[in-house]
Amino acid sequence: MFRVPLALAVAAAVVVSAQPAWAHARLVSATPGDGQTASAVRSVSLTFSERFAAPFSSIELEDAQGRAVPLRSSVSSDGKTLSGRLETPLSAGVYRVTWAIAASDGHRMTGSYTFTAR
Repeated sequence: MFRVPLALAVAAAVVVSAQPAWAHARLVSATPGDGQTASAVRSVSLTFSERFAAPFSSIELEDAQGRAVPLRSSVSSDGKTLSGRLETPLSAGVYRVTWAIAASDGHRMTGSYTFTAR
């Protein structure tokens, strides 16, 4: 009586577990990090769990008044780290990092966080 539903449940579990994992890229580290206080900040670096499409990715920095802070962005040779270099160290204050990437699976991800420069 329960053999057919049980067999179907087992078969479904096997099929589902055989599917590839479709996990999206995620931010694994940031320097300076979210909520951190840092001295002599000359760059911001974001490392993701997988490669992303550099032409469709960006990093921006703004001060507490919402003014853009110029960054020269670059992508690491492994395609997982997005960095923004400053021409001079940041003045003391709170800053917001805003980023966007297009992961290799085509999924667009965005995020932001703040840190304090002293």
